[in-house]
Amino acid sequence: MRWEDLPSSGNIEDRRSGGGFGGGMIPGGAGGLGIGSMVVLGLIGWALGIDPSILIGGAEVLNRGGGSSYQQPSAPAQTGTPNDQMGRFVSNVLGSTEVQWKDIFEKAGARYRAPRLVMFREATQSGCGFAQSAMGPFYCPTDQKIYLDTSFFRQIEQRFRGCSGKACQFAQAYVIAHEVGHHVQNQLGILTKVQQLKQGVSKIEGNRLQVRTELQADCFAGVWAKYSNQKWNLLEPGDVEAALQTASAIGDDTLQRQAQGRVVPDSFTHGSAEQRQRWFNRGLQAGTVQSCNTFQAAQL
Repeated sequence: MRWEDLPSSGNIEDRRSGGGFGGGMIPGGAGGLGIGSMVVLGLIGWALGIDPSILIGGAEVLNRGGGSSYQQPSAPAQTGTPNDQMGRFVSNVLGSTEVQWKDIFEKAGARYRAPRLVMFREATQSGCGFAQSAMGPFYCPTDQKIYLDTSFFRQIEQRFRGCSGKACQFAQAYVIAHEVGHHVQNQLGILTKVQQLKQGVSKIEGNRLQVRTELQADCFAGVWAKYSNQKWNLLEPGDVEAALQTASAIGDDTLQRQAQGRVVPDSFTHGSAEQRQRWFNRGLQAGTVQSCNTFQAAQL
């Protein structure tokens, strides 16, 4: 992945030197795990021999609303483009999404408002409640920020089989692009509409709506990959394969099979391995927002 040539973004809030947390109370409410959460918790479970469903379930409870203690960082967050390599990588990936979505929105006669990405260490406060590294990257629609504990990247490099070097970087970039995809959904009113629809349906139907939401974000990540490759010659051999392996590893069926030895499709919230791969590929091949309309797709 040739990320060095991507444009940088100043929409970074770097809280990595902010210190630990303790004392005080904040409300939760992030409303669901992001793609990074599934990766991290699945890897932790695999590495330690713990049932990933237990870890994932615990994070979902915290994300939805239990009170958690926190202490404001001892130093103010730094804003702008970080100076370290990991910070520059995140900044450049985010910057490329800003150029892409600004162009797409302008062609549709709309204005794209870029999200801010918060880099943190161990734990921090978000507009959706308490955030900690075990949750992995996630998007908070309340404050329109993406939260990323960069230890997540190291965990992918150390634990994810078949992921190494620049190919692994593209898998990491795919995760960021997926979370930006949720921001795009928020700006288009999709997240609000989905939440409204989920209030009037059963848990199973609500899960199916959530799957369509997540698969659309996967597709938007594919659109980003196509746009960035055309504009900046981003892709190198092995990059797409690494992203597809990541999508497969965090498919609901893959995680359920590893955790409990059986698959329960009605409990899916992110989509199967095959679905996640296919919708990323659809965005990569077609490169249009219209191609990512999972909500009108007869078959996911």
